[in-house]
Amino acid sequence: MGAQHDENKQTSGDDDPSRQDCASIADVSVEVATVDHTLQKLRRKYRKTRRKPKGLKRLWLRLLNIPYITVIITAVVFVVVVIMWSLLWVFIFRRESNSGAYFAGMFRVANVEFIPEYRQAESHEFVSMANKIQHVVNNVYKMSSVAKLYKQAVISDLSNNNKGGVLVHFWMAFVVPQLKSSEMCEECLAAIFRDSVHTSLNRSSVGYLLGLPVDIDSILINGVQRSDYSSNTADSQCVDKMYANLPGVMVPLSVFSSWGGINCHVKLTAVPGSLIRLTITSFVIEPSDCVNDALTVYDALLPMRGRILHSLCEPVSSAVSIVSTSNFMLLSFRMTNGNKNFRGHFEAIAEEVCMSQIETQLEPGIRDRMYSPFYPSMLPPQCSCTWKFKTQNSTLGVALRFHNYVLKLKDMNGCDQGWWKVNEVIYCGSYVGHDTVFRIADYNPDMEFRCSSRTSAQPFQASYSSYSMNQPCPESHFLCNTGLCVQKTRLCDGLDDCQDESDEVFCSRPTMSCGANSPLHPLLVCNGETDCTDGVDELNCTHETTCSAIRYQCKSGSCILKKNAKCDGLDDCQDRSDEADCACGRPSPLTRVFTSTGLERIVGGVNSAEGEWPWQVSLYFDGHLYCGASVLSTDWLVSAAHCFNKQRLSDPRYWRAHLGMLTQGSAKYVVEIQRIVVHEYYNAQMFDYDIALLQLKKPWPPSLSPLVQPVCLPSSSHTVTDSHRCVVTGWGYRTEDDTVLSLVLQKAEVSVMSQTECKKRYGIISPRMLCAGVPSGGRDACKGDSGGPLSCQAPGGGRWFLIGIVSWGSGCGRPNLPGVYSRVTKFTSWIYSHIR
Repeated sequence: MGAQHDENKQTSGDDDPSRQDCASIADVSVEVATVDHTLQKLRRKYRKTRRKPKGLKRLWLRLLNIPYITVIITAVVFVVVVIMWSLLWVFIFRRESNSGAYFAGMFRVANVEFIPEYRQAESHEFVSMANKIQHVVNNVYKMSSVAKLYKQAVISDLSNNNKGGVLVHFWMAFVVPQLKSSEMCEECLAAIFRDSVHTSLNRSSVGYLLGLPVDIDSILINGVQRSDYSSNTADSQCVDKMYANLPGVMVPLSVFSSWGGINCHVKLTAVPGSLIRLTITSFVIEPSDCVNDALTVYDALLPMRGRILHSLCEPVSSAVSIVSTSNFMLLSFRMTNGNKNFRGHFEAIAEEVCMSQIETQLEPGIRDRMYSPFYPSMLPPQCSCTWKFKTQNSTLGVALRFHNYVLKLKDMNGCDQGWWKVNEVIYCGSYVGHDTVFRIADYNPDMEFRCSSRTSAQPFQASYSSYSMNQPCPESHFLCNTGLCVQKTRLCDGLDDCQDESDEVFCSRPTMSCGANSPLHPLLVCNGETDCTDGVDELNCTHETTCSAIRYQCKSGSCILKKNAKCDGLDDCQDRSDEADCACGRPSPLTRVFTSTGLERIVGGVNSAEGEWPWQVSLYFDGHLYCGASVLSTDWLVSAAHCFNKQRLSDPRYWRAHLGMLTQGSAKYVVEIQRIVVHEYYNAQMFDYDIALLQLKKPWPPSLSPLVQPVCLPSSSHTVTDSHRCVVTGWGYRTEDDTVLSLVLQKAEVSVMSQTECKKRYGIISPRMLCAGVPSGGRDACKGDSGGPLSCQAPGGGRWFLIGIVSWGSGCGRPNLPGVYSRVTKFTSWIYSHIR
């Protein structure tokens, strides 16, 4: 290319003739081409001048120009973005920053006569009165500090009540930004309402608000869920009103959900001056701790949390009756799909004047009965009763024997289960699982009772009689701390005749009289250990005998002397029931872990092996390890009641059970909890009856064995001897001052102490508790181990039984302060009543 270019350059000159000829021809060609091009340009220009587009066509041609297209696309994209952002703001971001807050309230309009038309929301009289009251409520909150948040008030019901006037039930709705959610406390809103009522100086609770006479003491406002608000208004699937106009006439009630789930509300009212008694004869649902199926009974016509009378979360097979405090009641049903139903009735009843004059018999021991108000119905939150006793001799007092109830002197705390005044002395009542006797050392005492529970409480009954104040029990009997009298011959026999072990503690260690003429001590007979050299104490252990708490009872009902007959590998009962249901308590550790240091410990414990404690469960609350539990069956666990004491902790939806776990996070099976059954007599102050059952949503699969396996439940007669090996396990703190839970499941071997020694350490120890530890301390359960197992192995490498549930203690691993556990043998019957 370069050589050719140089050659052409050399031959191109003006003096070359051939070049001149070529140039002439080229010039002509170029000129012709230029003329043609010019003509075409003129022609196009002329056409543009003649046919210049106008209007939309001209605009369209301009827009098709590339720069304009870019501008148009940019503008369209901008408009779309603005529209999308606006939609997101309105429907998402604004909804997130502003949420609805809903409240239900009630107050009494005094000095206004109630007329029957007020019961009909469609009547002119109701609408007129509702509009007037709604205007007053609107004025209160539109002039208050929450005016910008206030949306509306809706008058739901006007009812009569036993104090006269008109009782108003109303809804309130607010639109609340998240930053101002704290302003929406229910007490704040109630205070705004109260402060708006102008009272007089005559000490009356009735004041005036825009001319409306309002009883300040009747004002109550509760926060509710949006679902509560919507289900009682236009969106409700079921709202019904029923009226009992004749006292004593039963009005039938039936609710079914066979065609689908329902959210139904039934409002009950009765004639003025009466109360409502609701009787539930049948309630067929699936137990779920009121998460799915439930009936909630309110002492109001709106679902107000502060006016709950009773909640039913489990099926009802025997009749239950509930009494209101006024002439109205709300039933709120929630039933999921399935063949579920409710049957019952309600009636108007008179307010009961509970007052009795009682004259006891002259001879002590002759008994009659007294009952709680409205017995056998449950006690309403407001009720009272007075009994005036009189004996025929000044040396005689009055003895009351209660069933499942006890009276104790009032302390600094309030009375939550009954307030009592006996001759100007105040007592508190509480429910227990045994009988008690309360003695009044006065021949003419007055006794006053008042209901004090926030919700309906269980009824009570007592038999009464006179007694000798000089000698409460017969000479041959012993006076228990529970007030019961037991024969002195039954002291220290191993049976808790007093129901509080006051006849069994502080007894000397029983000695075995092995001679032929001396009776064998019942505690040492057939306990699995040979106490006599000739073995006579372990003979004839399978012979049938009279039943007691220290003898094993077969399924047939007969009893044998052998205490630890269950699952010991021998057929001791004639019906072989002692060896039934024994697929438990046989761990098969996969690996062994040895720890040479003393640093990794439950408190003084060591690492466990994989599969060594297959019944150990870790309970996670809201994603965090909180308590322990033990496997009882494929779908039931047992734990401590105090793990679920608070309202949010009692909701099974927040809990997950981790089974087959050695190291945290390595569970072989994680499952949701369907329901939590806390013992009905659990005492949060004393930790008495500290036991709870948990039902799993899905049973754990058998393929997980041997890493997941039940622990054996002991019989009520089960006895732990020195030959038993007892171990407490858990992931709790390693020291009292620790703040980090153990990573690996820990185990520590402890010894079960006698009840006498346990009471010496702590004093207040109930028969439902036991102590375990070592005298020097250093081995104990700690925080995070609550609800976990204290497992004891039968001598000779036998099965493991659940003897205790980690409950409480003074510190962790302190000398002479052992851990306190729930005594499982006291709850065997209760456990089986729920899981079978």
